[in-house]
Amino acid sequence: MSFLSKIFNKGPKPVIAHSKEGNLATLRAQRAGPASPGAVQKPDTFYVTASVELGNTTTKSIVMATNLNTSESYLLNKTVKMTRDIRPPKPSEEVFGKTVWGIELSKEAVTDLIRDTVLESLKKCQVDKDEDLDFVVRSTGVTAGFATAEEAGQLIIALADGCLEADIPPRKMSPAMSISQLPERLQKHSLLENIMFDGAVVSVVPPEGKETVANEMEGELVTAGIKLGAKWTEVDYRNPCVSLDFGSTLAGRIVNKDEPYASTVGNFLGLAGVISDSLAKGSKQIDQKNGAALDIFDPKLLKKADGKKHQEKAKQYAKEAHELINICKVPEGIDRFGTVPLDAAGAKAAGTCLIGCDVGNNADGLDGLVEIGAKIYEDEGIPTLLATMDHVSANIVYRVLDVAFEEDLILDGSILGVTGRAGITGKKPELILEYAQDKFKDVVFVEDGLALGSAIMARCMNSMGTQKNPLGGNQGERCILKKRMQAQGTIPK
Repeated sequence: MSFLSKIFNKGPKPVIAHSKEGNLATLRAQRAGPASPGAVQKPDTFYVTASVELGNTTTKSIVMATNLNTSESYLLNKTVKMTRDIRPPKPSEEVFGKTVWGIELSKEAVTDLIRDTVLESLKKCQVDKDEDLDFVVRSTGVTAGFATAEEAGQLIIALADGCLEADIPPRKMSPAMSISQLPERLQKHSLLENIMFDGAVVSVVPPEGKETVANEMEGELVTAGIKLGAKWTEVDYRNPCVSLDFGSTLAGRIVNKDEPYASTVGNFLGLAGVISDSLAKGSKQIDQKNGAALDIFDPKLLKKADGKKHQEKAKQYAKEAHELINICKVPEGIDRFGTVPLDAAGAKAAGTCLIGCDVGNNADGLDGLVEIGAKIYEDEGIPTLLATMDHVSANIVYRVLDVAFEEDLILDGSILGVTGRAGITGKKPELILEYAQDKFKDVVFVEDGLALGSAIMARCMNSMGTQKNPLGGNQGERCILKKRMQAQGTIPK
């Protein structure tokens, strides 16, 4: 920290990786290589993916183009719809799950929403689904309303059906088995002849055995997405690392530095953004059933919330809110924590520690947060309420990481990555950095981590690594292709 920063009590500035926007036609027209006289410059090759996500609060289709030479990704379009606006299931349709707010979902309704969202997104960025689009990855943060972790897989099928309804070919939703199955422009960038996809995503393998927690895929994708997003920064966000996704629900992983693949030694789950949503409902300024904190966000009010008076009040209210919030290592003998289905015994057998965040018992204490929000609004107004949300979310980060450190899960030299609406908005990055700067080698905040994770998942499935600029492996080290090939028996050890 500089001398002047100390005088004015300013801490280090958070590193935030915002999505870089781009147009596919323009990106393809750009010529790579040295501009020397007579040199033939070739265009970069872009891998175009669509990330389709059904979340508790928002449903997104995010179209990305990744430069296969540099691993830099560009946002072509982000189409966002509120999940609460999904059509109700028809009398003839079976309700197979709910959002954390109780919005009922049928396979047919999900299919319709995903179809419309995908088609709108592709149209807006002028990406042809036949000629331009290379791969579609589906994911969901909606895990609360399912009876078991396995049932959450039905939702992934519904997402796939939505893509099929949008006329996305099935081959663009499953990995290629050989280079010949890829478009010619991509073949030189694939390592399928050297290495096959074996389940590891950006050099991290999922926990062994059957799925132990319903948000496992979400944690996998956000970890990968933060790695990709960090490429726009100076932070080398590779193993060992910790990821936290603050969507409506909490997801993320603690990753060690084993080679060639790191292991997931910790998994975060439970409530996140719904805690802020509950505080916001206390204001009565948003819909009492389906409203979200996003509905009261206002740049002018956020700036006002940064004032000393509002911040001091917010700290006190945050402490009061946290008296209702339970954060701990998930105990054995239960099958759900913070609304998320899990298999505690399976997680223990796999060597994965589950760390959860809940309010009451499976969110039955959220009304207490609504009451606190009402008190804040009546006594202090919206700016203090917004400031309180920031401090509450930051305190969740402190507490879940404290548990992880107590369990000795986080290796020295680990880097912390944070994404999600309840983790990177407002003053949250500054507050989180205050806690983390002395406990982690570095900290990075990434926009749209889940979508970026989908983009890199698509590359991993088709063995499209970037050897000169790797995303996998350990910090400061070279590409692990050779070690992977040795592990798969392609070359001798």
